Amino acid sequence: MTAKINTLDPPSSASSDSDLEIQTELFEVFPDAGEIDEERSGDFYQTPASPITVPYCPRPASTGSQKSPRSRRQRTTSINQTTQNKGVTESILRTPQRTIYTAGRPPWYNCEGQKVEPFVIGICGGSASGKTTVAQKIIESLGVPWVTLLSMDSFYKVLNEKQHEMAGINEYNFDHPDAFDFDLLTSTLQRLKEGRKVEVPVYNFVTHSREARTKTMYGANVIIFEGILTFHHPKVVEMLDMKIFVDTDADVRLARRLKRDISQRGRDLDGVLKQYTGMVQPSFNHYIAPLMSHADIIVPRGGENEVAIQLIVQHVQTQLQLRGLKLREELVAAYASNKQPRPDTIKLLPTTPQIRGLHTFIRNKDTPRDEFIFYSKRLIRLVIEYTLSLMTFVDKSVETPQGVVYHGMPVNIDKFRPILHIAGGIARTLYNP
Repeated sequence: MTAKINTLDPPSSASSDSDLEIQTELFEVFPDAGEIDEERSGDFYQTPASPITVPYCPRPASTGSQKSPRSRRQRTTSINQTTQNKGVTESILRTPQRTIYTAGRPPWYNCEGQKVEPFVIGICGGSASGKTTVAQKIIESLGVPWVTLLSMDSFYKVLNEKQHEMAGINEYNFDHPDAFDFDLLTSTLQRLKEGRKVEVPVYNFVTHSREARTKTMYGANVIIFEGILTFHHPKVVEMLDMKIFVDTDADVRLARRLKRDISQRGRDLDGVLKQYTGMVQPSFNHYIAPLMSHADIIVPRGGENEVAIQLIVQHVQTQLQLRGLKLREELVAAYASNKQPRPDTIKLLPTTPQIRGLHTFIRNKDTPRDEFIFYSKRLIRLVIEYTLSLMTFVDKSVETPQGVVYHGMPVNIDKFRPILHIAGGIARTLYNP
């Protein structure tokens, strides 16, 4: 079955997605639009052989005017009164029902105490086709609080001096496969799939360079990887459980790219059109469009295609259920309905006025960051203390080198995995003896 999706994406790549919805007609964005022949302005067979090989373009060279870099994104996802306006939206996606953290988190274990392999979704499509918007729509509909949203835009190679000069005059092809660091990309995605912590580069599209800081991300039960060449590298394709291609009309992509690059990246009209007709469009025809053959689902119209998005979400939720990634929901449902007895490995932390008070602070969205950390640590300490009280101990005597005998009771257990689970105001302790 083939479905399609259409969308608008927030700015992210110099030649990748990040689309913006255009409310005006194409001719209102640039008056001489008639001179551009949709998919024919770039020769299909004259695609640049490398990022620095530029085919002939009749338009005058751009001066490559630049503005000051955009404000830096925050690395932390926690919010309080002093940080909530500092760009934390990079790792947070808010919906009317919930707040979703897109920097991931260590994945949960199943009821046997084993780590479950995450479900990895790959989203591919042309520049400004709506990939990020499709990803966000999927995340909003999945109903999970933690995901990892990784963009291919973070893995552009570091430019040398000559390449940096060419990028400044719009003569460096950011849509060519050689523009990406696939070694770093594949290793990062593999570590995320293993549930490990990674440091993702932060690329500045105004200065065409990586910033000194990095963004900390973690593996999660659901990982979404999006980019213009998501399906290009065989190792990446092999790691994907679902492959989605966002198919958007060329005129729409061009209009979105014009508005994004001019308003947010300090480019001029001639420079954007030169880059699009000389590199972006030929690269799409030669490298990106053929990747559609790898897709499991083709989504036309991006995020506007609600039917395709719902089909994708239903399939992902089914896979999560089969992989045991809905363990917490199942435990809560089983306890609430009393249809089946609680497993012997699940112990409930006794509810006391102190526990209720801690929950009051922790679950209050207006609790300051420092207080949230303080009360969370206190609750975790109580959970661990209660868990230790459930352990079995044995009598043991130890004689010191001085001949003094000491009597004690060590824990009679080889492995111990405490997990704090808070749902419906109840703290649960899961351990595997």
